Amino acid sequence: MDTILLVGCGKMGGAMRAGWLEAGRRVAVVEPGPHAPAGAVGSPEALPDDLRPAAVVLAVKPQEAAAVLPAYGRFAGRAVFLSIMAGRTIAGMRALLGAEAAVVRAMPNTPAAVRQGITVACAGPGVTAAQRDLCTGLLEAIGEVAWVEDEALMDAVTAVSGSGPAYVFLLAEAMEAAGIAAGLPPELARRLARRTVAGSGALLAASAEDATELRRNVTSPGGTTAAALAVLMAEHGIPALLRRAVAEAARRSRELAG
Repeated sequence: MDTILLVGCGKMGGAMRAGWLEAGRRVAVVEPGPHAPAGAVGSPEALPDDLRPAAVVLAVKPQEAAAVLPAYGRFAGRAVFLSIMAGRTIAGMRALLGAEAAVVRAMPNTPAAVRQGITVACAGPGVTAAQRDLCTGLLEAIGEVAWVEDEALMDAVTAVSGSGPAYVFLLAEAMEAAGIAAGLPPELARRLARRTVAGSGALLAASAEDATELRRNVTSPGGTTAAALAVLMAEHGIPALLRRAVAEAARRSRELAG
């Protein structure tokens, strides 16, 4: 069975590792931090000399790329490098790993922790069909997978789905606070906000209708929902704020390329 080498086992790396282990894959881990899983090593120098991973998954912080990646260049030409570092470009990673490095740039999101994530991936030069299939299988262990051919789209992907769970959690947080302000007991406000967001997400996932139609289905003319949406959809409301937020996140993703 092929070995997967995971470099960095933080929250996202740990979620991916858990999905792979559930799928029966063999995983080696390099993680110098205090939360390293059993069997992990603290540096690439501690890896077995005969290790021949099929994929090296780069799950370190993008700011650490220049210091971390060159040590794994010895696997270039054999393994595919699957990076989940926000902003780091394929060309930039190949410059650190070597010209022979086959790199796939990917952006998962945190629902991967419950196998409900979505990842968008882009293959760089030299990635074979078999390596692309391997990466698809690794990413499907934590949710859905989509591929794009234009790497420039990855900054927008990062801004929408990579950062997107935080936007949803902020909505739940704000709904809870608004419920308390309206007089609800805090525990009830929290329960209503969490279950409403979670249930609405489940309905959206299960429905063939798009989000616009589902929103309309809830909105009776002249009713309470219509009154609330008149505020939320005003000129400077949620749609405008999200456009600004996504644009800013995409800008930061481009900035992280270094």
